[in-house]
Amino acid sequence: MIHKIVSLVALMFASFSFAQTTTVTDILDREVTFNAPAQRVIVGFYPEDYMAIGTEAAYDKVVGMSKYIWQARSANWEMYTKHRPSLADIPGIGRVDTKTFSVEKVISLNPDLIMLADWQFKGLGADVDRLEQAGIPVIVVDYNAQTLARHVKSTHIIGVITGQQERAAKIADDYTKNMTMITERLAKANLPKPRIYTEFGAAGVNEIGYTFGKNMWGAIATMAGGDNISAPYVEWWGKLNPEQILASDPQVIVITGYETGNGDDAMLMGQGVEESVAQARLAGFKQRVGWSSLSAVQNNRMFAAYHGACRTILDGAMVQFYAKALYPELFSDLNPEAAYKDFYKKYLPVTPEGTFMTAL
Repeated sequence: MIHKIVSLVALMFASFSFAQTTTVTDILDREVTFNAPAQRVIVGFYPEDYMAIGTEAAYDKVVGMSKYIWQARSANWEMYTKHRPSLADIPGIGRVDTKTFSVEKVISLNPDLIMLADWQFKGLGADVDRLEQAGIPVIVVDYNAQTLARHVKSTHIIGVITGQQERAAKIADDYTKNMTMITERLAKANLPKPRIYTEFGAAGVNEIGYTFGKNMWGAIATMAGGDNISAPYVEWWGKLNPEQILASDPQVIVITGYETGNGDDAMLMGQGVEESVAQARLAGFKQRVGWSSLSAVQNNRMFAAYHGACRTILDGAMVQFYAKALYPELFSDLNPEAAYKDFYKKYLPVTPEGTFMTAL
């Protein structure tokens, strides 16, 4: 009898502690009140971050998601769904960028919280009001800006949503230490900043792809101590004039890619991609018209990175990769690929196999 009473009290306490009304200030300085840990969540973006910070068990409480960003990394998505088939059964809610996002679908899923990226929140406009009028709290996180402050704050927010505050704090602290190490080492060395150009190479050799200004890879290049040649001409992301690339003469070039591209000369990187294939695709970019005159090509300082490894709390390893590409002697002790895989070992239930960074 005493055992039953103790068990009942424990259950009552657990129920009470499991649904605390919490107010969080999101990355847009909006105060959002919800019951935490949330029991019915819609994940609008950053699905892998949500699992890394909240643990795999957090997906027991996910009732909807914008699935395309994960499915765009087809081999990565397959790796996760092979491990956890129920991910494929989570209802999709559409996309903000293609105007297929369905407010009605979101409401029908009866969530007690929807987590959106900053760009999604801004893109939805008045639809955010419709969600809130339906009683659905909307909380905003942001890894796209690629700033230490937003990375850390977003991680803590996901920790509150999932009830994994201690785990979130550890991940955020590790990320901060990594960035501090790189920043302090660069400041102490005080070396000239190499000119760097990053391009998303999905379109292949014959078409100039998107580059990045002050966010995503552009911000990573800057944090790693590079002089991003795209920054004066591209605010967020866009294409540079081919002549501007030649005039800027980058000393380091990074081409990024997913597991699939738009042709047989597209840059391929990621899950299941052999390094020999990645290097062959990267070598193709050296053959672009006029590129033989570039310092990066002449000095063989061409690199490739997995496009799915930016705008995420996992990208600390990519900042290391850029820092080492820019300053090989200063960061000779770093092993970015090992750091990338070590994050998976610590915080995710799958083990990626493929090519996530390489060089010629």
